Amino acid sequence: MTVWSSGSGVVELKKVRHGNISTKIIGLLTQEDEVKKKREPQQVKGSDRDFVLNSAARLFREQGYDRTTVKEIAEACDLLPGSLHYRYQAKEDILVDLMRLGLEHASSAVYRAVTSATDPVEQLRRGINSHLELVVSGSDMVYVLLFEWRSLRGEARAEMIELRDRYEALWGAMLRSLADVGVLREDVDQDLLRLIGLGALNWVATWFREDGRYSLEEIGDFVWRVIRDAVLKD
Repeated sequence: MTVWSSGSGVVELKKVRHGNISTKIIGLLTQEDEVKKKREPQQVKGSDRDFVLNSAARLFREQGYDRTTVKEIAEACDLLPGSLHYRYQAKEDILVDLMRLGLEHASSAVYRAVTSATDPVEQLRRGINSHLELVVSGSDMVYVLLFEWRSLRGEARAEMIELRDRYEALWGAMLRSLADVGVLREDVDQDLLRLIGLGALNWVATWFREDGRYSLEEIGDFVWRVIRDAVLKD
């Protein structure tokens, strides 16, 4: 049974190693894949989609979403505005699909990191490191995903929040798995831990510098020690 596909190949159920967390994540990713199939613009496929969205992400990061025009995106893609309009009806559609693709990449990266271990504590640690690597990767798409989602309005904003919630649900599954095996302290509010934890990890993108005071490994180790000592049982 195929549960996830990415640029690096296909992950199958028989390859998943830890029952508790894997079952939860499989269900979440299967739901996400169905939503993606229903909502992804049908005219935009494969490398064409990646090229358009990466070009748009670069402009949104450099100029801001509000100040970037559809004409500028079309020119960056070497397309006529009408050709871009055939693929995306509005600039907002580009932003939503860009964020959808960014979350697909994030979900895939965390999934691979988590299922490469069998111990639920180690799975959480690897998930944290994977997310950190993503937010400081320098990717234009990740930057837009983190800082431009508030530009969306109405149904587009609601869809983005739903997509974000699906990604955060992967983290909820990890925390529930820790609780199921008796590793997480009973007095810990799992929702609050997830929200504060992801918020702190995402904020690293605003101050991290490769030549700065702290390496990514040092940051990851510090975050892990804080979580381990604060919320996990001895």
